[in-house]
Amino acid sequence: MTVNNSDIIKYGYRRRQLRWTLVTILLGMLAFALCVAALLLGNTIYPLDTALRVLLGEQIQGATFAIGTLRLPRMLSGLFVGMAFGIAGSTFQTMLRNPLASPDIIGISSGSSAAAVFCILVLKVSGTLVSIAAVIAGIMVAALIYVLSRGGSFSGGKLILIGIGVQAMLNAIISYLLLRASQYDVPGALIWLSGSLNGIRMTRIPVLFLVIAIFGMVILFLGRHLKILELGEQSAVTLGVRTDLTRLLLILSAVLLIAFATSVTGPVSFVAFLAGPIAARLVGIGAPNELPSGLVGSILVLGADLIGQFAFDTRFPVGIITGILGAPYLLYLLIRMNRTGGSA
Repeated sequence: MTVNNSDIIKYGYRRRQLRWTLVTILLGMLAFALCVAALLLGNTIYPLDTALRVLLGEQIQGATFAIGTLRLPRMLSGLFVGMAFGIAGSTFQTMLRNPLASPDIIGISSGSSAAAVFCILVLKVSGTLVSIAAVIAGIMVAALIYVLSRGGSFSGGKLILIGIGVQAMLNAIISYLLLRASQYDVPGALIWLSGSLNGIRMTRIPVLFLVIAIFGMVILFLGRHLKILELGEQSAVTLGVRTDLTRLLLILSAVLLIAFATSVTGPVSFVAFLAGPIAARLVGIGAPNELPSGLVGSILVLGADLIGQFAFDTRFPVGIITGILGAPYLLYLLIRMNRTGGSA
């Protein structure tokens, strides 16, 4: 009995599709379980039926405030922010064909952070104005990096190097502002810089959800073109992809995801950096990676938040925990790239 090549290709495609579907469902289930844990766990542990009654609008003394006012916004922000970081990080890494091409490595998150710190320490403002400034600054820094990397022809390596340089400059500005600020103002800025889900109110969630729904869908819609861009500029043009327009839409969508997520929680370290590679290992080579990366990002943020709250005597912001997880991977990646001559 002979098997032709088309049957082998179809079999391989079905296996990849099945693996992607199973992995995505399992990641979704794990993210849902962490969401439930985030609602139930705290100084008071509530049963599941009490949480459901509160979510359905019933007023229960103590539980309504704890779950509805404190834990629900915290859980939703962790879910949506993690998804935004995960999708955006995977988009940059795939498009630029480099695992170092993460928004928190190439300076975009630092742009939002510098603007937020300036507003907190110099302008003495907080809340919505800080978020607006963070979003605008993130977009402006991303535009600057993109324009500088366009000299001659577009180069992913050039964009990464320029981004790292811009990030170093912005981090220096942040350090200068912290050193010059009043000691009474610095703690607020440091809490924001650490990346925290503390104190988030429900009014912040609808805009974040809307941004993720719109621009996340744009990235998912362009997922096939994103995979073609990974093959290189010449291959993408040969296959009929309008590379400049596609790349611009992908970068704009990813930057808006990062900017709005950062404006809500601050720069949650290494989530955008870790989510893509973890998801790629789970779904396998050649499979769409954007949605699994978003779910992995949510899992990282929600899981790190639970660890930061309950695993130690002192409560730590979520960004501290994700930083502890991401730093060793960054060192490993740099060592591996050094040994292989720059290829991860």
